[in-house]
Amino acid sequence: MSRIAEETIQEIQNHINAVSIIGEYVRLEKRGGRYWGLCPFHNEKTPSFTVDPDKNFFYCFGCHKGGGVISFVMEQEKLSYPETLELLAKKLNISVKYDSSGEDPALAQRNRQLEDIAELYRRVAISFHHILTATEKGKQALQYVHERGISDEMINLFRLGYAPPDRLWLFQFLRKKGYSEDFLKKSGLFSSRYNEQSAFFADRLMFPISDKKGRTVAFGGRLLHGEGPKYLNSAESELYKKRENLYAIDIALPKIRQSEEVHICEGYMDVIALHQAGIGTAVAPLGTAFTDEQARLLRQWVKTVYLVFDNDSAGQSATIKGILTCRRNGLVCKVVSMGKTGENGTIFKDPADILKEDGPEALQNYVKCFINDFDYLVDRARALFDTTHTEGLAQAVAFFFPYLETLDSEVARDGCIGSVADIFGIDRSAILRDFAKYSKEYHGDQSHNREDLKQGQREPARSNAPIRMNDELFLLLTVISNRSLYPRLRASLSIEEVEDSRAKELFIALEECYRKDIQDIDGLLSHIQDEALRSFVLEKASSEAFSQKSEQLVSDGIKRIRIKRLERRRAEIILKLRTARTGGLHSEQKMEELLSEKVHIDAELVRLKEEQE
Repeated sequence: MSRIAEETIQEIQNHINAVSIIGEYVRLEKRGGRYWGLCPFHNEKTPSFTVDPDKNFFYCFGCHKGGGVISFVMEQEKLSYPETLELLAKKLNISVKYDSSGEDPALAQRNRQLEDIAELYRRVAISFHHILTATEKGKQALQYVHERGISDEMINLFRLGYAPPDRLWLFQFLRKKGYSEDFLKKSGLFSSRYNEQSAFFADRLMFPISDKKGRTVAFGGRLLHGEGPKYLNSAESELYKKRENLYAIDIALPKIRQSEEVHICEGYMDVIALHQAGIGTAVAPLGTAFTDEQARLLRQWVKTVYLVFDNDSAGQSATIKGILTCRRNGLVCKVVSMGKTGENGTIFKDPADILKEDGPEALQNYVKCFINDFDYLVDRARALFDTTHTEGLAQAVAFFFPYLETLDSEVARDGCIGSVADIFGIDRSAILRDFAKYSKEYHGDQSHNREDLKQGQREPARSNAPIRMNDELFLLLTVISNRSLYPRLRASLSIEEVEDSRAKELFIALEECYRKDIQDIDGLLSHIQDEALRSFVLEKASSEAFSQKSEQLVSDGIKRIRIKRLERRRAEIILKLRTARTGGLHSEQKMEELLSEKVHIDAELVRLKEEQE
């Protein structure tokens, strides 16, 4: 994919207003020269989160998190850098330009082709939707949807459609719209089962499938008449990987980000039913079990996963697999019980049936009934195994071993083992021995190397040496807080005159930003490798100490550094002259050079000190 052009990035940075953008996420109140609010990155009752409108950056005095507007939006929306720029450009009504220089032409052409296919799918989805909602051909399919209790609002939100029975209709329709025969054959919309003009979907209720960006990347189709699979999905392609995508992720994402929760259902109709019931965080896997790839996708925004699967054997199996997938990927997991206890015992339904038979409010109440994953596994173990016998007891305990393997925390694992021991009346040391055998049998040496593996995956260690303020750091921080003064600094002071290693790093970062015309704080921070130094910069730059009389602070700072450097050099010269007078090997010419340099330094020191007074 082509990268966003520098001129677009610069235009975004020039038009960014930190108070306006961050104010969309945090309620801000003006106090003094800055704005204050409750920090979105940690829980607090007293506002310690600040936004500086002049410097266009934020800082929290509570958790010490800070940065520019771009990094704030990246963190809040869990987006990549290019995605964040595209979002900000949209907010600011800026047209995004892309720079394809240096890009592989073949790759660029392939990316354009994928975007063209996504655009084709979007238009086809519009056509299917029109057929369903506004034509006689779609009348029967629309009646079926209404009978399932789905509202017109949901039909429009999810862009439900209908593919006509005539398999040749779509190809002919798109050819009339100007699409080439070769392009259509490569689009994935047609099947060679009959001929290359035969539509893959016919006489089916259509569910457009989008990625997180909202691009239409595939379709699902439900059979309404005749024989064949009940559901069909588009074949996988470069644009569509079913293990990496989730149905309705584009629709649910705003609520998911806001709540940090997601409800995972089995299918399309269940997702739509939950959304109609006000559960706007519902999504579904696409013809597969809940996968690690989907869990990693959700992990960007989500802390807790609610599994809303059917209670038949397939649903129970999917729930257990879903629990392991969640825990393996660091997600808290809860299981929603879709059962209702009545005179005839517990009756289980799926969300779509509950919506149809009992209405949205009843479905909402069902979803509020959930248990944590461990308690669900306890219930399943009791149902699956006869724990009145030794063999059944051993099987029930072993049932928990895959779950224990997914827990990163030794404390959590130890707590679960203790609970299993208490629940089934078994000595915990016996469970520990069996669990050790299980780990060795199924994972070999991997279980013994778990800690080594974690160590190997850690990021390189950063310097933990404390940072103490000195004249050089104070000067550089003043310039960072007042970037327009950097040309004055670089004209008056060379990097060789700076001795503190961290001050040198700041000087280098400022120079790189100056040459690249990077003005925002995020751009500067990206050029600082020392993590402690980045935090130090954010903390100090957020104070008022560097904003008052900044030009005078820079002028005085440059003089202090030059005075100290000249004084050190003067001391070195005096030492060399004394050594020479007591029998050193300095030649007469060398001594004259040293004396001449000392005279020059003395004069320069007098001048600089007089300017300071």
